[in-house]
Amino acid sequence: MVGNPNSGKTSTFNILTGSNQYVGNWPGVTVARKSGKYTKDKTIAIQDLPGIYSLSPFTPEEKVTRDYLLSDDYDVVINIVDATNIERNLYLTTQLIEIGKPVVLALNMTDLLERNNISIDIEKLSYALGIPVINISALKNKGFDALIAASKKAVNPEVVLSFDERFEASIAEISAVTTIENRFSLIKLFEKDAEMTQLAHLSPAQEKEVTEIVTITEKIFLDDRQSIVVNERYQYLTTMVAMVESKSQGIRLNFSDKIDSFVTSRIFGLPFFLFVMWAVYYISIQTVGISGTDWVNDVLFGELVPGIAQKILDFLHIAPIAQSLVLDGIISGVGAVLGFIPQIFVLFICLGVLEDSGYMSRVAFVMDRIFRRFGLSGKSFIPMLIATGCGIPGVMASRTIENERDRRITIMVTTFMPCSAKLPVIALVAGALFPHNSLIAPSAYFVGILTIIISGIMLKKTKMLGGSVTPFIMELPNYHLPKWSNVLRYAFDKGISFIKRAGTIILAATILLWFLQTFDFHLHVVETDKSILADIGRVIMPVFLPLGWTSWQATVSTFTGLLAKETLVSTMGVLYHAKPGVELETAMQHNFTQLSAYTLLLFNLLCAPCFAAIGAIYREMGTAKWTGIAVGFQCGIAYAISFIVFQLGSSIATGRVDIGTVLAVVTLAIGCYYLFKKPTYLTPSLKESVNV
Repeated sequence: MVGNPNSGKTSTFNILTGSNQYVGNWPGVTVARKSGKYTKDKTIAIQDLPGIYSLSPFTPEEKVTRDYLLSDDYDVVINIVDATNIERNLYLTTQLIEIGKPVVLALNMTDLLERNNISIDIEKLSYALGIPVINISALKNKGFDALIAASKKAVNPEVVLSFDERFEASIAEISAVTTIENRFSLIKLFEKDAEMTQLAHLSPAQEKEVTEIVTITEKIFLDDRQSIVVNERYQYLTTMVAMVESKSQGIRLNFSDKIDSFVTSRIFGLPFFLFVMWAVYYISIQTVGISGTDWVNDVLFGELVPGIAQKILDFLHIAPIAQSLVLDGIISGVGAVLGFIPQIFVLFICLGVLEDSGYMSRVAFVMDRIFRRFGLSGKSFIPMLIATGCGIPGVMASRTIENERDRRITIMVTTFMPCSAKLPVIALVAGALFPHNSLIAPSAYFVGILTIIISGIMLKKTKMLGGSVTPFIMELPNYHLPKWSNVLRYAFDKGISFIKRAGTIILAATILLWFLQTFDFHLHVVETDKSILADIGRVIMPVFLPLGWTSWQATVSTFTGLLAKETLVSTMGVLYHAKPGVELETAMQHNFTQLSAYTLLLFNLLCAPCFAAIGAIYREMGTAKWTGIAVGFQCGIAYAISFIVFQLGSSIATGRVDIGTVLAVVTLAIGCYYLFKKPTYLTPSLKESVNV
């Protein structure tokens, strides 16, 4: 299955295979080939290829699709086409037909055409293209039996799409020179496609003749080779679409256009986005979500589970040390993390509604205006939006960025966005130290965005990563009511993923932590303050004293967060529950001021992500050197920002100026210098994004 981004390809794949692949409203959701079996016939294998606009690959995901289509490892191509934007979508179709393999065109979203009094004659379209055309609706689950039936019967295309006779003459001459007959290959040779030229194994004499043919054609058309091909395709498609599409009324603003005039406007777009994200965090962290979290923490893991476990352990006459492992280690640690599941579930329901309705893709467009001023494209914001679920797919989504320097910058800053693993840390700090402040939780999101902008400016001004801005063209889907099955599945998948981490990485970490905080280096059972963990924490603690952390527990918790960010909460749950009758939030209030708690939040929000995400950074960067640069940069930025906030905040609160205040001002001055200094390398860039 092949199609443009936003054509409904992945939704169709889910229906045909019964899979639960994530459906998103922006390019990059599918960054690798997905496989599945047709639910009604397990002998049929279906491959879902990354969404592309053409077979001229610029990004790694586009290359995945083209390489597979040229591999000949399939029987038929199902081309999913958005009927509401048929001319643009059919550009890819013309290239698929030229490959020569059987193609079936699935015309999706035809129900939206009916609302606008537009109709497409699929018989004429089928005749013009020489391939079967089937109406489907991924939203209403219609037409899929007919689609599979047509795919089983599909044969090689019966029509050769002919363009201008002068262009056709050039293609015929190239065929005569190279003895290649495949039309797709011939056109790619005309375009001087590097990979196709290499695959053709042309002799120097043949390459010279092909170049001469193309040069003459460019002079005839008064245009370059790529533009000639693009223009020929669109001229052909414009004529064909005019024959098959009928409109009973002129162009008018639809419902989506009217909403976009407000939510993507220069004046109201950004304030509206800020309000929406404040509302999302307010609902999930401090109102609806907190009621569920309170019950899980206070009742389920505060009374029921420990009480039942205690009775079972007493009945089995389990040794006190083993009881401590279960009660003070596993239940306290894992329970402290699982208590935030209601807030996480509500958060992702809210984000799922925004995504499925079509709003989140507008956010990328709005942010492009801001990012572009500072040297980044809105394409960089798409991985960051994906990273709100998990940093790993966010890092992987950077593959959609064709500019290597922009891609590296995006990878380095993407994990500044608060992912689901960081939500328990946000909820813990907001709930324990700022229970009545509705701005603390959403501020984590906005701090992430602000840090991304600041970091992007700094990195873009370096010699290694400077350069022009990648143009940003993005299709905005029509608004529609969220499909609740998609929203709930999205939230459920995130919740299950969170629980799995709690049952694996976090469980193992809490057992290890219990051991380290129960025994000393001589393996004697001791008080927590005399344990192995306490000794290690006190050695490291001076590094974080300038951030206001006066407890070794905070230092240790931050380091365990590298296993998984949720582990920070479970570590605190283990360490602070070592004291009988002390709840985690109460312990936080005793060991942190509001300012030091906020720096704890800032540092863990911005520092290096978990080991799994660091692994993803290594895979995408391709070298240990760049991975080290990325991790070092993230930790440095996190420490600098936390240090400045605590030292200047303390000075303002107390009215005293000390060496810490001076160093904070110096650090801030250095940051401002790199922020505003003249770029080392800068070329002209596009100033505006394009709203399609």
